[in-house]
Amino acid sequence: MAKTSAVERNRKRQKMAERYAAKRAELKTIARDQSKPVEERFAAQLKLAQLPRNSAPTRIRNRCEVTGRPRGFYRKLKMSRIALRELASSGFIPGMVKSSW
Repeated sequence: MAKTSAVERNRKRQKMAERYAAKRAELKTIARDQSKPVEERFAAQLKLAQLPRNSAPTRIRNRCEVTGRPRGFYRKLKMSRIALRELASSGFIPGMVKSSW
């Protein structure tokens, strides 16, 4: 089980990224638009830099929904490999059986 503080910090980052997503996308399009004047693009870049760091989606860490483990994460299931194996062995995931060859 991961530290509660780390899981909560990540949730805070997710909420902040959602809150600032529209504003960040708007500023990015202005900053990347080559047809706009240089001053306007630079001003958009400065405004983008003034946004909170935790509002950037790259700062969000993929964590297991069950345990909060940051590594061995399956995106499709939003779960770590260890939690997946435990749930599959317990029979809580329908259709998943232990592999043997």
